[in-house]
Amino acid sequence: MTAEGRDSLPWLALGPPADIAIEEVHLRVKSVGADHQALVLWAADCAEHVLQYFEAQRPADHRPRQALESARAWARGEIRCGAARAAAVAAHAAARDVDEGPARAAARAAGHAAGTAHLAAHARHAAAYAASAALAPEAEREWQSRRLPDHLRPVATD
Repeated sequence: MTAEGRDSLPWLALGPPADIAIEEVHLRVKSVGADHQALVLWAADCAEHVLQYFEAQRPADHRPRQALESARAWARGEIRCGAARAAAVAAHAAARDVDEGPARAAARAAGHAAGTAHLAAHARHAAAYAASAALAPEAEREWQSRRLPDHLRPVATD
């Protein structure tokens, strides 16, 4: 893949570490297969664990919560990927409506959790934003790790 092609893929903005080839990340994501739903549910759990920071600041704004509900509905086969993606976009819009900090990171985590229905690589971003929203990021990472099935670790972690 050319440098121009890499730069045009928006999910790579937070993408793979420099020492991992794009092709390797692509293979990791493709290997999720039937466990894609489990990965979406894990990403939603990560985001929901810190959603309180957004909801405390914006109790009437339900877009991040709706993104998590959409992610779970997709995992159950109740909605199509496009609906989950729309909910993800709405959660990211909610993130832009709050100041920097835990509330914004929590909304971004919800957006990436819903986005995981579209692209499994979003799961790692949901977890990263959730950890950055937490008051104790290392403890949050440990909480996330305890809930992540071993076979999904190559996709969800760096």
